[in-house]
Amino acid sequence: MSKPNIIHSFLVRCWFTAKMAANGVLSNMLRSTLTILGVAIGVASVVSLMGIGEGARHNIMEQFESLGTNVIAIRAHEETYEFQPQKAYELVERVEGLVMATPVVNITAPMRWRRTRGEIQIVGVNDEFSKIRDHELVTGEFFSALHVEQRSAVAILGYNLATSLATGRNPVGQIITLDGQSYRILGVLSPKGDGNADNIDDKVIIPYTTAQRIEEKRTVEEIWGKAASTKDADLATVQLGRIFQREMGIAENEPSPRAVQEEIMEDGMSQEPMMETAPPAEEESISIPTLSNDPITVTNLNQLVEEVDQANRIMTLLLGGIAAVSLLVGGLGIMNIMLVAVTERTSEIGVRRALGAKQVDLLAQFLLEAFYVSIIGVIAGIVAGIWGLNLFQNYGFQTAISFEAIKISVIVALGSGLLFGIYPAISASSVPPVEALRRQ
Repeated sequence: MSKPNIIHSFLVRCWFTAKMAANGVLSNMLRSTLTILGVAIGVASVVSLMGIGEGARHNIMEQFESLGTNVIAIRAHEETYEFQPQKAYELVERVEGLVMATPVVNITAPMRWRRTRGEIQIVGVNDEFSKIRDHELVTGEFFSALHVEQRSAVAILGYNLATSLATGRNPVGQIITLDGQSYRILGVLSPKGDGNADNIDDKVIIPYTTAQRIEEKRTVEEIWGKAASTKDADLATVQLGRIFQREMGIAENEPSPRAVQEEIMEDGMSQEPMMETAPPAEEESISIPTLSNDPITVTNLNQLVEEVDQANRIMTLLLGGIAAVSLLVGGLGIMNIMLVAVTERTSEIGVRRALGAKQVDLLAQFLLEAFYVSIIGVIAGIVAGIWGLNLFQNYGFQTAISFEAIKISVIVALGSGLLFGIYPAISASSVPPVEALRRQ
């Protein structure tokens, strides 16, 4: 037999086998549909659950990244350990890799804009805030160091606040009243998105010196610093941690001033202590929740982002693993339907073997039937999973189509379908022709 005839014969066999496999699936639509439904539910579960987990991960990542890159947050959780504002500038000089820092004052005060009244959250910072937080302005300009030094009544509005108050107009140059005092609006921050950057879009930014005057407090409970690079941020975090651990130890042991001076000089630091006891405040300071019992915490936001990202990835994979169990159930369903098909179609198998069908032809036919059921279930499951993600998104959940989840579900579904279809296919192809015809 010539080579073209051999190829033609092979193609005819493949076409006939594929056609017989399709007829086998369509011969019992109800049973095939239920099996396809089992596979589709498994795929849809993996796609939707991992999509929800991926969306939550993206949401949390956006919130942390909106705070700026290479940012280090230093917080005092006890009033005794609060900072003098000048310490922010001293840290920049003493800590290698720290390029800028700002004291931070968080307060709430009554606000009046024309006929609008209400309480507003105010953040007091210095002139380097926009650079530290990588936050540009859409209009106007940020206040200067001179404004901070002179405790000027100037303000920068968050994007949402400016939009709602000015109703689309440019508020720069207008006057807003905070705590009974008139403030001139210098600019409007660019939008960060709802819930991002500590809801900065809904806040007012003023010089920290002016905020201290409103709060009637000389100390600050928070300092934000910025490092030049990721490596510098890691090194600065370690150095800051050592500095404040030493200072907290000084406060607890109360050594003599000479001992303090000698210890600081040995480490190459200034002779002036880093921390000062804050005077009693007349107003209650805003509490910052923390999982640490330390009175001072130094947080590198880069490391925090990495840790949160890793934790969310693990959680997403766990959700996908739980949903993948249903894919195995779908594979068992395919095995079940194929075993039933082998039993019911024994006569068909015998006739095909008697007419010259080889064992490999029957093996390919039943494997193709399992493949057809699996691939239809996969396609239906992907469509259903994406539709489910859109449904969740309409109800306020942030979701993301995870191509990794789609890839995993396709591989597992097709793999389990073919794996559980092997045994029925081998059983069908190994039935002797005479025995198959006798059972008829």
